[in-house]
Amino acid sequence: MRRDARAARVKVHWISLIAVLLALTAALAIQGYTHQLTSTDEDSRPAGDRASAVAEDPTGEPILDTRDGVDTAAPKDGSLALTFDDGPDPVWTPRILDVLEAHGVHATFFLVGTAAAEHPDIVRRIIAEGHEIGTHTLTHADLAGAPDWRTDIEFDGAQSAVAGAGGITTSLFRPPYSSTPGALDKGTWDVVEDAGARGYLSVLSTLDSRDWERPGVDEIVANSTPPDEQGQILLMHDGGGNRSETVAALERLLPELQQRGITVTTVGASADLAGTVRATTPVEQFRGTVFVSTLWVSAAVVALIGIGLVIAGIVMVVRAILVVVLAAHHRRLAKQRAKRRPWIYDGLVSVIVPAHNEAAGIEAAVRSIAASRHPVEIIVVDDGSADDTAAIVEALRLPQVTLIRQANGGKPSALNTGIAAAHGELIVMVDGDTVFEEDTVARLIQPFEDSAVGAVSGNTKVANRGGVLGAWQHIEYVVGFNLDRRLFDVAECMPTVPGAIGAFRRSALKRVGGVSDETLAEDTDLTMALCRDGWRVVYQEDARAWTEAPATLGALWKQRYRWCYGTLQAMWKHRGAMRQKGQAGKLGRRGLTYLLVLQVLLPLFAPLVDVFAIYGLFFLDPMRVLAVWLGFLAIQLGMAVYAFRMDGESLKPLWTLPLQQVVYRQLMYLVVIQSVFTAIAGNRLRWHRMKRYGSLRVPPATANAG
Repeated sequence: MRRDARAARVKVHWISLIAVLLALTAALAIQGYTHQLTSTDEDSRPAGDRASAVAEDPTGEPILDTRDGVDTAAPKDGSLALTFDDGPDPVWTPRILDVLEAHGVHATFFLVGTAAAEHPDIVRRIIAEGHEIGTHTLTHADLAGAPDWRTDIEFDGAQSAVAGAGGITTSLFRPPYSSTPGALDKGTWDVVEDAGARGYLSVLSTLDSRDWERPGVDEIVANSTPPDEQGQILLMHDGGGNRSETVAALERLLPELQQRGITVTTVGASADLAGTVRATTPVEQFRGTVFVSTLWVSAAVVALIGIGLVIAGIVMVVRAILVVVLAAHHRRLAKQRAKRRPWIYDGLVSVIVPAHNEAAGIEAAVRSIAASRHPVEIIVVDDGSADDTAAIVEALRLPQVTLIRQANGGKPSALNTGIAAAHGELIVMVDGDTVFEEDTVARLIQPFEDSAVGAVSGNTKVANRGGVLGAWQHIEYVVGFNLDRRLFDVAECMPTVPGAIGAFRRSALKRVGGVSDETLAEDTDLTMALCRDGWRVVYQEDARAWTEAPATLGALWKQRYRWCYGTLQAMWKHRGAMRQKGQAGKLGRRGLTYLLVLQVLLPLFAPLVDVFAIYGLFFLDPMRVLAVWLGFLAIQLGMAVYAFRMDGESLKPLWTLPLQQVVYRQLMYLVVIQSVFTAIAGNRLRWHRMKRYGSLRVPPATANAG
């Protein structure tokens, strides 16, 4: 029953994530289709680019009714139907409306659906001032040869946008990139027939102002002036670019036409067409409102993601600069300390090794510690192992090793048992899957010369770094963990002394009550407790320990899931540090904030980044998207090279870094997502013990080099 309950919770985690990603993908797809594919430039390009002209309209009249056969119509003599395409535009449409109102003229506006949805207030003004509405597709798409699914979207979407924005429906339609009846080609005729089947009248033009070319006011006026009294349909534009020349031309053209006695009006009025526009039914209004709202929401989502990406990019760049600068400062301080005479501590150092089913690596771990140049006592606490861990330790017969057996109580219990049995004032804690170099202990205890230091973190290295997964973890340890520890040291806000290698003052441990079992990250919990008690926690980069990393993705998931969840627990437990002063305040306002932003919030945002990147490849400039990705990869590579040089590591594993960004990073943010879901749900995660592989070896004396 418990297993079923856990499975159900996991399903909720992933169902929620998938639902969010699907909703995001839908929003991006809508935004990408409706905006990135929209183009209103050069609206009146020559139609003959597609096919030769055909004579389906033998009269040459501009209004085509193909709803039942083929009927045509034209404006009455002495009239001019004034039409505008590609709007509404927030700048130019209101100015054009002002000119029309000043001269008492009504016109027909063929609206692009996406623009209508973005500016419903302008659509409502157009209708309120008595002008006529037609549609110009949803995204100004050339429908000649378009697949049926896109044609459906363009017609239905445009009508829904007009309904949602203005509360009306229209039977007037103008195909984008169309012009006069004489230029009607096969592709456009197919669109006209399709429009008729959908209940539309298709409206072409007889006069083209060519204002989209911006040829100058005089030429626009000349192109727009009828040569005689024959009825005309004039094509102008209120959107798609700078229409200042159109506004100026209208101010000259309208008085001239009125002086000639030409009636300037709408398409419907000029051709005595009744019922071109009607009010929506409740169903049509609902559909239109939902459609417009969907476009608004998708636009808002994309805008928020864009803002988030900018913020995330700034944070990543600032973090890179900060980490590199402070790491360099930490290295300078370390070199200055190295020039001084080493601190000689003649006391005993107690090394505690908690062990539960560590038979695969316990011999290598204990032997490496026993080979330390500094005198140590080794206390191995066998925490209810079901394998030969205890027997292996006994068989070593090393004089400085003490074996304590206890019933399984967990790692914190084993550590506290070891602390109680230890004789040294300085206590080193090391995992049973970790080996030391000969000088590790001696180097690790050097910072205790400063009486304010309560704990020291060593430099953890991945021992089994062969293969791509091992290389990825090796990079993460060197670049992520150790660079951050240098930053934390300088900023005096170290949140974690790793269980693989850490040293502590007995008095400091006593003051905080030993190792707590209240979280799954006992090392982080303990370190934060020490900081809140006023102790400094520092990083000793030359005190190296070699640990066995997970060798499979499943094992890695379990380990990082426990780490992440435990860290969240510790952050919540010690949130009070945000309000404290001194060393505790540094942990809270510096350390916890850094962890929250870099290890919680950014990973939670990471899936959106990946989905947006895919969106960019399809709907934005793919070269620009690729350039941004390569730029961030270059930053990561620069940090990696710097960190590897600081640690004296070979740069060869860095060839896997691009793959790490594509695969490993996704695994890590999925771990964070599941951990956060688990924490929010209030579920207590059980301990996930990592499988051991027996890959550890006692490091040779030459391991100290570099």
